[in-house]
Amino acid sequence: MMRSWWNTGGGLLPAGLLAVPAWSNTNPARPGTLNYVEGQASIASQVVNSKSVGSTELDAGQVLATQNGKAEILLTPGVFLRIDSNSEVRMDSPGIADTELTLQRGRALVEVAEIRKENNIVIREDDTSTRLMKKGLYEFDANAGQVRVFDGKAEVMAGDRKVEVGGGHLLAFNNPKLKAEGFDKKSAEQDEFYRWTSLRSSYLAEANMDAARVYYAGGPGWYGPGWYWDPWFTAYTWIPGDGIFWSPFGWGFYSPFAIGYAPFYGGFYGGYYRHFGPGYRPPVVVTHPGIARGFSGGGFAGRGVGGFSGGGFHGGGGFHGGGGFHGGGGRR
Repeated sequence: MMRSWWNTGGGLLPAGLLAVPAWSNTNPARPGTLNYVEGQASIASQVVNSKSVGSTELDAGQVLATQNGKAEILLTPGVFLRIDSNSEVRMDSPGIADTELTLQRGRALVEVAEIRKENNIVIREDDTSTRLMKKGLYEFDANAGQVRVFDGKAEVMAGDRKVEVGGGHLLAFNNPKLKAEGFDKKSAEQDEFYRWTSLRSSYLAEANMDAARVYYAGGPGWYGPGWYWDPWFTAYTWIPGDGIFWSPFGWGFYSPFAIGYAPFYGGFYGGYYRHFGPGYRPPVVVTHPGIARGFSGGGFAGRGVGGFSGGGFHGGGGFHGGGGFHGGGGRR
């Protein structure tokens, strides 16, 4: 099946936008939906593989286990959980408001591109529970008994003690002082599992640009922010409601209302090279007739009416704070 594209003043969009796209997956994505698997993995002792992606869910009480393999599941929209080889994670509560899991063995990385104050996302290890408070990247290691926060903020409960762990810090549960300590992020980023997670994030960001173009400007098939199936990437990707959100790896997730300013896989368009990846930031743009907005740092700095600041949507005719990663969009 071939896709044709036509040029609009703001980007490349799929032909046939007036027709409702046949992209929807018959199984809607909910917390616990399997979104990727490689190598050996199982759910409730049943083997899962690439054919299970998008149609298999981790229900309450079930365990996703890997042997020589890795897997990715979706949590709330904009939150991805990935587990390393020889790891096990149990779904305790697959709700949208309360999403709780227990890492029983091995390692997991949680990428949070968006989190709302109403979300209660908790990862347990042994007798501790960690609540994710902000956008960022979090690593859990059940074997070492610790949590590392690359970016963001976590609240750890260990017995009757509560400890906040900020970006660039880890908390070892066997530390009698139960105090967060700094760690070398650059060294940690060379880890194979970390690099695999970054690669998965980049693929889903590309899928986002692919899918968001189909729903350009809220076209047919758009039902608002959430998970959207992209058959070309054989996975769900996240599409925000408006603006652009930057992942902790520096990849952009574009809404259908901002997709005209996304890079086109490194191609040349509009007089400048549109490079995709960490460090890319769109130039000054016009998102709606008569409303000019500019981009700076890791988010958007409003110019003219309203303005973007990180890709979040907070009414009032413009886009304001809380929606993206600031200061260059990702670690360098």
